[in-house]
Amino acid sequence: MPLSNRRTFTQYLIEQRRRFPRASGELNALLLDVSVACKAMARSVAFGALGDPALRHIGAPAEQGLVNVQGEEQKPQDLIGNEVFVRTAEWGGNLAGMASEEMAEPYQIPPGYHRGKYLLVFDPLDGSSSIDVNVAVGSIFSILRLPDAEREQGRDVTEADFLQPGVQQVAAGYAVYGPATLLILTVGNGVVGFTLDPTLGEFKLTHPDIRIPEDTQEFAINSSNSRFWEPPVKRYVDECLAGRSGPRGKDFNTRWIASLVAEAHRMTPEFHPRRSATARRYGYLVGTDEAALSPFRRRYEWAVRHPLDADALHGEAQAVLGEHTFRAFAVAHTAPVDDHHRCVIQHAAWVPRDGGWVFEVQANRFLHHMVRFLVGTMIDVAQGRRPRGTLARLLVAPDNAETSAPAPARGLSLRAVTYPESCYAVGE
Repeated sequence: MPLSNRRTFTQYLIEQRRRFPRASGELNALLLDVSVACKAMARSVAFGALGDPALRHIGAPAEQGLVNVQGEEQKPQDLIGNEVFVRTAEWGGNLAGMASEEMAEPYQIPPGYHRGKYLLVFDPLDGSSSIDVNVAVGSIFSILRLPDAEREQGRDVTEADFLQPGVQQVAAGYAVYGPATLLILTVGNGVVGFTLDPTLGEFKLTHPDIRIPEDTQEFAINSSNSRFWEPPVKRYVDECLAGRSGPRGKDFNTRWIASLVAEAHRMTPEFHPRRSATARRYGYLVGTDEAALSPFRRRYEWAVRHPLDADALHGEAQAVLGEHTFRAFAVAHTAPVDDHHRCVIQHAAWVPRDGGWVFEVQANRFLHHMVRFLVGTMIDVAQGRRPRGTLARLLVAPDNAETSAPAPARGLSLRAVTYPESCYAVGE
């Protein structure tokens, strides 16, 4: 079996424990119990309506109309999930008690088990109301410390023991059960994410430094409750919905799937094939020989019959370099008055090849149709239909009224995309 240089969940916890030489290891053991519960829940959710054979001996179908402490209807998976977390964590000797969304009272550690110093709070299956439509669901957990004075008394835990300020959490996290199973965790030293390796049954570190982005273009809210919103919330949502013409000056996407873990996880700056990119390189093929008219080459390049002035091509390409608004190269009737199309051209050059040319261009954003407008204009200049310097003049034009027709789409290809080093797998 091939080895991986990705750290497992256990290895990560060991490394964190080394920061505290006097630590007893009880927290590590408790977190491992939680991770086992999350693995069991991932399996149970994956079986769906078939039911997980390994969990058929626990839980019972929820009675119709039965609600939890939040007033939400309990699903069979809620009760099964509650049993999974309770049975997995109660025996280890690390807990003084537990509290769950599915239990009206705190759960007391049975007399036959050793009592520890921690409290576990959890929602075993967040988003269960949407599980029938197969969307991502998850589990949420928090670990608190029972005050020493309360432990010494040896009494049962009460609701008051769990009502502690958030800053007193020892650890917290959530699991997401979707196309992959993710476990997100903080122990007070940043936020990290693990992905379940189904072949080994191990969580492996895949997201070593998760942060909420400073800015976003997405928000999630249940608009059916808008009549209950406080004025500041309503104002914020109205500003987002106003889009680019509103006070926030940009368009927003809104999504709502009634699963907190899925919505919260969407806000983390995970890898995104478009927004995470720092550079994009395109190529556009132009054929100038007789063979360019063949049905084979015409499928992927633009056949240009008239000769091209090489000096004109190179001169126009140099004019593209640098930062521009590119308003003149936007699709007709969409050129905005702001700098929505502004980008930086990092490389632009015409390179000769057998049977023609290739225009290579690299920018800090996706150019899409703009490459075709650029090529169409440069070919016009190289064939003498427009004077040299046309591109330099168009780059400062307020609209696309004088832009040449775009080159055919068949010659354009996206050749490479560059991402920050943090987006690449390390040591695989």
